[in-house]
Amino acid sequence: MPPRGAWSTVSDSHEVGTGAIFGVPLRPWNILSKSLVCFGGPSLCFVGVSPQSPMAKIEVSQVADILKKHKLEPALLREIVEEMNEATQPAADEDIKPPPPKKQFVILLSDPEGKLPQKDVVGWVVQIPESASPYSTTDRIFKGAYDYNASKKGRMYAVKSVGEALEGASAKYFKESELWVKTKLPVAVVVTDNILPKDEFKMEKVDRRRKAE
Repeated sequence: MPPRGAWSTVSDSHEVGTGAIFGVPLRPWNILSKSLVCFGGPSLCFVGVSPQSPMAKIEVSQVADILKKHKLEPALLREIVEEMNEATQPAADEDIKPPPPKKQFVILLSDPEGKLPQKDVVGWVVQIPESASPYSTTDRIFKGAYDYNASKKGRMYAVKSVGEALEGASAKYFKESELWVKTKLPVAVVVTDNILPKDEFKMEKVDRRRKAE
């Protein structure tokens, strides 16, 4: 028999076979991801939910209150609660993942001859079938805008420009013309001469495999 104050669990994601814990017989059961937990002897056994289960969880303080009702010795109760607290603490070296960065679309234009005007320009990102001509893009937008304006909502709030059509018309109006809008709002256009600088471009190298100290 385990020493007083020790605890043990029996769990399975399927059926648990007949057996015994501290001399207490167990009947076969078929409860997903549950555990039979025993503290100090057969008089203190209860069924708990394992961390993998999506079912409700019980706080350590609630378990402590339940154990107090069974008039456990204070030293034993303290030992059990401390061990449960240690079991629920995250590992000290556990990697804490930072939140994913927010992203934006940017249109990059190649202008090796410097013919494009050097001023702020915006645009939209859309998709068309791979086999279609890029020059058909505006016609596809026009058709989707006309279909939207012919709808009940469109007759009340008609769109009058390409920008209004891409922002205001829902995807279903562009589906027939096989156009998929990726940016409803215009995004920045950046012009490049498509030439890498001759001087070495220095960037701080970060080893992402190293853990933050």
